[in-house]
Amino acid sequence: LEQNDLMWRLLTKLSKELAWPVNGVMQKISKDDWKDILTAGLKKSRVAQGVDGGFVVLGARTSKMSVKAMSELVEFIYAFGAEHGVEFGP
Repeated sequence: LEQNDLMWRLLTKLSKELAWPVNGVMQKISKDDWKDILTAGLKKSRVAQGVDGGFVVLGARTSKMSVKAMSELVEFIYAFGAEHGVEFGP
């Protein structure tokens, strides 16, 4: 639960500070969108075409992650944030 709480705090910080391209437009996105993007980036998930266009990430579920995998995701979020100038603070 502590890892999950930390993950959501980090994702919230990203959602407030960092824009990301969505459909070709730079914009701020939700913490849920960041979770999808970063989980897929860590897991190298597969992507399928959506029914009405767009794409769907397959198999990226944090609820099924082990403690070790969740730790890797949290570290990945820290590293990604640092690369993009996000200071997570205390």
